[in-house]
Amino acid sequence: MLQPPLFPVKTLSVSEITRYLRALFESDEILSDVWVQGEVSNLSRPSSGHIYFTLKDAFSSIKCVIWKQTAWRLPLTLQNGMAVEAHGGVDIYERDGQYQLYVDALRLTGEGALYQEFLRLKTRLEAEGLFALERKRPLPEQPSAIGLVTSSSGAALQDILNTLKRRFPLVQVILAPCAVQGEDAPPQIVKSLAALNAQNQADVIIVARGGGSLEDLWAFNDEGVVRAITDSQIPVITGIGHETDFTLADFAADVRAATPTAAAEQVVPDAAEIKVKLSDMANLLSATIRQICGAQRGRVQDSARRLELQSPLWRVRNDRQHIDELQARIANNQAHRLELMRSNLVHLQKRLVNLSPQAVLQRGYAIIKTAEGVLVKSVRQVHRGDVLDIRVADGAILSKVLTEPTTERNGGIADG
Repeated sequence: MLQPPLFPVKTLSVSEITRYLRALFESDEILSDVWVQGEVSNLSRPSSGHIYFTLKDAFSSIKCVIWKQTAWRLPLTLQNGMAVEAHGGVDIYERDGQYQLYVDALRLTGEGALYQEFLRLKTRLEAEGLFALERKRPLPEQPSAIGLVTSSSGAALQDILNTLKRRFPLVQVILAPCAVQGEDAPPQIVKSLAALNAQNQADVIIVARGGGSLEDLWAFNDEGVVRAITDSQIPVITGIGHETDFTLADFAADVRAATPTAAAEQVVPDAAEIKVKLSDMANLLSATIRQICGAQRGRVQDSARRLELQSPLWRVRNDRQHIDELQARIANNQAHRLELMRSNLVHLQKRLVNLSPQAVLQRGYAIIKTAEGVLVKSVRQVHRGDVLDIRVADGAILSKVLTEPTTERNGGIADG
């Protein structure tokens, strides 16, 4: 026999467990800021202006929502079957207990034939082992000289110099200028790498340029540039484009940084950190302050999350979607009702035509009236010598009764 528990087990309602799951989703750093790749399906654009669709791959799918204020700013027109990368946060739609991706940005997956060439060349060079992890070399912890392969007039150069000056002003920079875009860029990049290796003064080489499209960055997908990086006797770090940009030079380099600034930050230590390490007491004080601030920040974040859970904003967002669904149902019901009424009207119209006097006359019947216009319903209304108006389908016949009518089958004969 089962004994009742000493302490009662708490039972949660469906709403409570849904809100609890939503809080978990919101507190997850990955789910609150994520890029999801897939194929668009079940695309819907209701009159509210919001966009609903599903992102799917070969094994799974996820519902997606784009609010009206975001939808009109999209750089592309969504279509079913389109391969895209969607950015946003994953959260719970409370009414259905369903997780959804609330999208705030979209971009196409790949960029056509150029991207296919990128994949083809990457596969071939990867098969040769040019991107193998065992080829990667660690960067020197504190270089005395840095070789820099970039444009002498680009913003990337200034970003790197400013970062190096701020973090480690003692380091020497050896610039090997080159074009970073266009047909002349690949051979110039190769030449600059070769020159730095020939001088053998730099401890590490940074290959960098600012952001751009796949076509703008194509010089760094050149096979000659890739081989020059892998052949370099000096460790190479790349800082090409933005954080989401990847080139074949990045795969070939010993280290890949997200941006030119990030590359500069990775090759030199921070002078401020070195100064801090000189004093144990300063380190202890700094750690204590960070710990206290972290604890206070955690309390503030917990309070902010609890406050957000009580905000009517989430209910409004869920109700928006519910309203869209109700509007769709109302439209379907109205269309169905109109179709039934239209069918009933056609049926009544046919019955009315069949019951009209003209239809009866078309079948061979006649309408008989006396000279005074009284409808003749019985032979008792007619006497010999009376004039009758006989209406048939295509006209009227004026007739005179020659004999006294009788109710017998072979009654009197009329002469028109």
